[in-house]
Amino acid sequence: MRSSLLKRYIIHFLNAVWNLFVIFPVMAVFFASFQSEEALMTDLNTFIPIELTLDNFRLILSGGESAGSSYALQDYLPDTIKHIYIAFSNSIAISLSVTFLTVMCGAFTAYTVVRLRLRWTLWLLQANVFARFVPILVLIIPLYVVMRQIGLLNSLTGVIIAKTGFLLPFSILILTPYFESIPSEIEDAARIDGSTRFGAFFRILLPLATPGIVSCAVIMFIVSWHELIITLILNSRVQFMTLPVVLASMVGETQTFFNLIMAIALIALLPSVILVLLLQKYVVKGLSAGALKG
Repeated sequence: MRSSLLKRYIIHFLNAVWNLFVIFPVMAVFFASFQSEEALMTDLNTFIPIELTLDNFRLILSGGESAGSSYALQDYLPDTIKHIYIAFSNSIAISLSVTFLTVMCGAFTAYTVVRLRLRWTLWLLQANVFARFVPILVLIIPLYVVMRQIGLLNSLTGVIIAKTGFLLPFSILILTPYFESIPSEIEDAARIDGSTRFGAFFRILLPLATPGIVSCAVIMFIVSWHELIITLILNSRVQFMTLPVVLASMVGETQTFFNLIMAIALIALLPSVILVLLLQKYVVKGLSAGALKG
């Protein structure tokens, strides 16, 4: 009895330490986003700021038009602030498109791997696992050359295609165990009743796989939303940049706008946090059910 109680206390302690480890950077971003550059650089040892200001958010949300008193003596501000709404809309369009494509293609592929059991489908699954060991930086130059040859540089379409290609193996690996956990007898019963394989897939399997699909969609959206390298390399025009690119542009050769970085990072976190909170039940159910077979 005493041993089990001690184990429980240890588990709770480790859980609290892990939660603090995860939450602490977010709290640092939160407090720093409400500080001026001068206050942020004056005392780096103070976690909770004494002086708070909304000038950072006022500058960002106004597109650089309303600077506020904190920027009265600032002689230079990054031009990308003026295009923050374009970057936000681009991030939304790219992330939603990539999420839809990866989930749909991943669901078809996972179903093929699980149900058909052909030799080439198993080889495809193994190739997906191997592809995850290849760093994206190794492939970024060939990707740039290919996109230049087909005329998809400086376009949202090129970014969507590239991100879909990189994230599709993740989607397949997430959805394959979940489709494998659905009994094949359910699909067989539907086909006996006269349904085609595609009809059984859309009418029977997809509704049953909703938790797994939702959890996969949330993961794909978050990864696509925060991805930087592909968009930064393939797009050099301001009208095609995303929020991570705006964040990267805050780091200049002579000056780094730490307070603006924190404020934009806090804004960029909101869609991911809201999405996880709204779909938390499906995410937990989908990830836990996909780990169990039968």
